[in-house]
Amino acid sequence: MASMDEVRRRLREVFGFDEFLEGQERVVDALLEGRSALAVFPTGGGKSLCYQLPALVLDGLTVVVSPLIALMKDQIDFLTRHDVPAARLDSSLDAAEARRVLADLRAGRLKLLYVAPERLAGERFLQTLDGRPIALLAVDEAHCISEWGHNFRPEYLKLAGLAGRLRVGRVLALTATATPEVARDVARAFRIDASDVVRTGSHRPNLALHATPCQAETRRERLLARLRDRPPGPAIVYVTLQKTAEELAEFLGRHGLDASAYHAGLDDERRHAIQDAFMASGRAIIVATIAFGMGIDKADIRAVYHYNLPKSLENLAQEIGRAGRDGRPAHCELFAAAEDVVTLENFTYGDTPAPEAIAGLLDEVLGLGPVFDVSTYVLSQAHDIRPLVVQTLLTYLELEGVLEATGPFYAEYKLQPLRPSQEILARFDAHRADFLRRLFKRLSKGRTWLALDVPAAVRDLGEPRERIIAALNYLEEQGDIVLQVSGLRQGYRRAQAVPDVGRLCETMSGRFLERERRDIDRVRRVLEYAEAEGCLTRRLLAHFGEDLPADCGHCGRCLGQAREPLPPPQSRELGPSEAALRDGLRAERHAALASPRQMARFLCGLSSPTTSRAKLTKHPDFGVLADVPFARVLAFVS
Repeated sequence: MASMDEVRRRLREVFGFDEFLEGQERVVDALLEGRSALAVFPTGGGKSLCYQLPALVLDGLTVVVSPLIALMKDQIDFLTRHDVPAARLDSSLDAAEARRVLADLRAGRLKLLYVAPERLAGERFLQTLDGRPIALLAVDEAHCISEWGHNFRPEYLKLAGLAGRLRVGRVLALTATATPEVARDVARAFRIDASDVVRTGSHRPNLALHATPCQAETRRERLLARLRDRPPGPAIVYVTLQKTAEELAEFLGRHGLDASAYHAGLDDERRHAIQDAFMASGRAIIVATIAFGMGIDKADIRAVYHYNLPKSLENLAQEIGRAGRDGRPAHCELFAAAEDVVTLENFTYGDTPAPEAIAGLLDEVLGLGPVFDVSTYVLSQAHDIRPLVVQTLLTYLELEGVLEATGPFYAEYKLQPLRPSQEILARFDAHRADFLRRLFKRLSKGRTWLALDVPAAVRDLGEPRERIIAALNYLEEQGDIVLQVSGLRQGYRRAQAVPDVGRLCETMSGRFLERERRDIDRVRRVLEYAEAEGCLTRRLLAHFGEDLPADCGHCGRCLGQAREPLPPPQSRELGPSEAALRDGLRAERHAALASPRQMARFLCGLSSPTTSRAKLTKHPDFGVLADVPFARVLAFVS
C-alpha cells in the first residue's frame, strides 16, 4: 500500500496543494486501505481529487463513471498536462478517436479512464475490461442510483452489479446533493460501511441566498434591474425551457447586456463556442437551461439567478454551488413565480406512462419467452413512451424480481478489412485460422461495409458469441479491420413464471405514480423555501440533514428582506378559441395525436416518440397550452 507520505508528495507535485480540503484525507485513506467510500461534498468541494490522487498510487486502472462530458474534458486536459495518462470514452469522440483510446486501454497505457454510464455497460467495452485489474471504480453523480432521488437514472442501478463482475478493488461514490435517505440508498447499493460515508458541511459562507416571490409578468424587469446593478463578474441565469432561454437572452441583449442563450437544442459547435466565450469572459451572462454548468469549473462566477423555479431543492443547491468558487462573495437569487409550477408539474405528468401503454408493453415483453432481448428504442416507438421511461419500466421489472438482465449487446456488426484476408489468416495457427476463415465466410457484402449476422454466425459456426466478438475486437486492435456496431439491445431472462399482467400493470403504475408524487412534492418544497420565514441558508441545509448552529447572517432574510407570500398564479380559461384550436387539430387527423393523452401532451409542449417522429414538435400549435395544468388539458381534449 502506498504511504501517506507518497500521497502527499503527489498532492504537492501534481495538484499544487500542501493540504487536503475537509473530508478528502478520510476518503483517500479509506481507498488506500482497500475499502469503498461515499463522499458527499458540496459543489466545488474537491470531489475529483478523491479519485485522481489514489489513481496515481494504486496498481491498476481507475475507471471514472460520469454523465458530464464537460467535466471529463476539463479533467483530462489537466491530467495530461501533468503527464498523467488519462482518456475518456463518450459520445463526442469519433470512431478513430475511440479506437485509439481502446488501443491504449488494451495496452495498459492508461491510469484513468472516464466513461459515460451507458458505455460501461456496453458489450464490447465490458469484454475489453474483463480480466484487466481495476483498482478503483469512481461513480460521479452517485445520487442517480437512488430510485427515490431527484435524478434517478436506470443505468446507474447496473453499476453495482458491474463492479462485482469486473472484480473492482474498491468503489468511490461521489455526490454533491444527497439527502440522508439517498445517501443510505447509495451506500447500500455499493456495500459501503457507514463509517466510510464522509459528508462535509455544505455551508458556503460567501454565498448570499435570496428568494423573491413575484408574478411571472414582472420578473423580467426585476432580473434586468438586478443584472445592471450586480457587482462586476460573470453571471448565470437558469431557466426551464429552451424557448425562454432564447427570448430572455434576446431581451437582455436589447437592453445593452452581454447575454447568450445556452441549451441542448443548439448544435455542438455553437454550444462549445458560447461556453468557451463565457469561460474566458469576466463579465458575460449565460441564460441557460440545466444543460449548462454540469462539470464547468469557473471560479469567478459572481451571481446565479433562477428565473424559473428549479424542479427540486437538490437542483437549486447544485446550481447555486457554481457561484463564488474562488471564495469571494456571490449573489444567488430565486425568482419564485407560481406560474412555473404548472410547467414543472406538466413535465412530471407527461413522463408518467398511461396504464394502457404500460399494459401494452408488458404484454409484448412477457410474451417473448423465458429468454429474450429487446431494443429500448423499438419499444419506445411502439408504445409511445420516452426511451428513458421505458428503461425505468424495465428496471422496475428487475426490482420486482420479474426479469433478470443478462447484459446488453449490439445486433449489427459491420466491418471494413484493412488488409487482404489471406494476409490476416497467415498470422494465426491452423486452428485459429480455420475459425476466422469460417467467420469471414459469414460476411455479407454491402456497398461499403461487410455485415455480420452474429446470431446466425453463433448458430452456424457452433461458437459462443463471446469468442466471435473477442475475435473481431482483436482484429480491430491489430489494425486488420475497422468495426462499426449498431442496434443496441438488452438481454433478459424471465425470473419466474409469467405473472398476472393485470396485477403487474397495477404495480408498475403504482411505482410511476409514487415517483410522480415525489417529484411534485419536490416542486412544492421549493415553493415553501421561497416563502419561508427565517434564515434561508439554514432551511436549505436542513433539507440535506445538516444543522447550522446559528442563522447565517448574510442571506436575504437575515439582512431584513421580509417574507412575502407567493402571488397567486394567473389562471387561463379554456374557451371558444382553444376549442376551435382543438377541433382544428382533430381535423388534421395526425396519427401521432390519435389518443386524448397524446393530444394533451402535444398542446402542453411535451414531446413523445410519435410526435417527434412525425415532426409535430415544429407544428405552430405545439405547446400552445404549456401554461395550463396537464390534467385540465387532458379533460378538455377528452
